Amino acid sequence: MKAVCWQGVNELSVERVPDPAILNAQDAIVKVTASTTCGSDLHLLGGHIPAMRAGDVIGHEFLGEIVETGPEVTRHRPGDRVVVCSIIGCGRCWSCRHGDWSLCENSNPNPGITDLMWGGSTAGIFGYSHAMGGFRGSHAEYVRVPFADHNAFTVPEGVSDMDAVFASDAVPTGWMGADLGGVRPGDVVAVWGCGGVGQMAARAAMLLGAERVVAIDRYPERLAMTTRHVGCEVVDYTTTDVVSELRERTGGRGPDVCIEAVGMEADSTGLQRVYDGVKQRLRLEQDRPAAVREAIHACRKGGSVFVLGVFAGFVDKFPLGALMNKGLTLRGAQQHGQRYIPKLLELIGRGDLKPSHLATHTMTLDEGPRGYDLFRNKKDGCVRAVFRPWI
Repeated sequence: MKAVCWQGVNELSVERVPDPAILNAQDAIVKVTASTTCGSDLHLLGGHIPAMRAGDVIGHEFLGEIVETGPEVTRHRPGDRVVVCSIIGCGRCWSCRHGDWSLCENSNPNPGITDLMWGGSTAGIFGYSHAMGGFRGSHAEYVRVPFADHNAFTVPEGVSDMDAVFASDAVPTGWMGADLGGVRPGDVVAVWGCGGVGQMAARAAMLLGAERVVAIDRYPERLAMTTRHVGCEVVDYTTTDVVSELRERTGGRGPDVCIEAVGMEADSTGLQRVYDGVKQRLRLEQDRPAAVREAIHACRKGGSVFVLGVFAGFVDKFPLGALMNKGLTLRGAQQHGQRYIPKLLELIGRGDLKPSHLATHTMTLDEGPRGYDLFRNKKDGCVRAVFRPWI
């Protein structure tokens, strides 16, 4: 089959790889009909995620049709149109049973890597390095889905492919940030990043009752898209001091909940931008935490900061003193998508969520490298490129 493969830092190619096969009784084979780029893929391309190997198939956010099931799959059958969670959960371990699906204790066959990196193993993720299990990704014609009864969700009639594909990752990740960040009716919420996840976090905060939501970015087309499709306030961080601006908009107090949806390659301005960029390039700092720093300083006393953006290792100049003395709650996680996807598909079906606008570019698999060039370099207003293998 055809697939988009990682070949090295900033190098992708389209290759022929073996078709997937059923390996375990709970597996399903999905014929991919839509698979989208995600900002966390850019960390793979930039060489910031360890344990990548030449030839690895990337991609983790996808929709498709089940074409084969193992003998123990009971909730799906061939012909079902399904969206597949990017995080792989077994459904039986302590973490899965408590709703913490991205902490699954059984789905990552390489737990030693994350044990060493983070002091504990985490779930497997499609197409996201051998540290996360070495699973083939979704930018391919077919994907093997382990534990299919827990990781694939039937898409209701009337929900379009372009809406449903984002229920794989962007929508549940954004929703989790607002939910676990503790957004309550009447809150003021600030979201750093107007990519797919940031926009969905902003929309989730609005649906959870936030009185005001402010999204922060620097790209005019993303700010305009957020205003048009999400309907919240926006701030261009290159034109103002964000902390002062947020204080001004909240009567001097600061947002109740701050959601970071940028990750380890966060951009910034001034000396901070130069400092973090140099240290990361010299590998003296693994991740650039500019947005996290700003969120901690902006958040009101006693407020909540939730980190949605992907981080892999160590950061410098972390404002622990501000966190402690302001009495903030800091949380973060890879998405617990299985907890949210069924509800989110219902919201999409009712029209309360319409993420299809994120798909600014639709392309074939053969155009995979070009799609990532557009996506990474923000060319032609690209927010997400969606690959359609069978078109």
